Amino acid sequence: MENKTFKIDYSHYFWQDDKVRFRSIHPDDWESDYTEKFDTPARRLLECSTELPPTVTDSKKFTEENTDFSSTNGRIMFTLENLGGENVGGINLNSIDERNGTFSIGIVIDKKHRGQGYGTNAMKILLKYAFLERRLHKFNDYVLEGNEASAQMLRKLGCLQEGVRRQVAYINGQHMDFILFGMTKDEFIAKEKGGK
Repeated sequence: MENKTFKIDYSHYFWQDDKVRFRSIHPDDWESDYTEKFDTPARRLLECSTELPPTVTDSKKFTEENTDFSSTNGRIMFTLENLGGENVGGINLNSIDERNGTFSIGIVIDKKHRGQGYGTNAMKILLKYAFLERRLHKFNDYVLEGNEASAQMLRKLGCLQEGVRRQVAYINGQHMDFILFGMTKDEFIAKEKGGK
């Protein structure tokens, strides 16, 4: 098979904006998955636990199981890139309940790319897909108490804090709360029409 380099016109591509682009997970994404797992504080906020030391085998298995949307775990997994083609993190649509129209989103931005707007922009794209293409109605999510960056991002997107699940995670010797957030399709559309 001949190796060709394609010039792609992204100017009308649904899965990008002026900052971030979605693509399928590729087998060589294992390296980014592996190296980012050494950021224990960020991983605790994401996984709500202290993980065992990362392994190359686990990272290769993760990318293999999710390459080209092949996941069988009910998640739609994407790699996020900046417009220069550099991997900046990952995002997934999960907990999809077609009957009730609810869903959640998981996102991780690699350490050197945090605070640059990639996460917020990627969330807007995936929310638009979920609400306007998949006909889902309600986004539900939570952040671990103390995860102010994620809570701030959800508020910026227009999510409302809906409650607190008290002392449901045990991390680093203490019980911690989940802060619950949500947004309906109508709230999303109103926020987008209102000029962000």
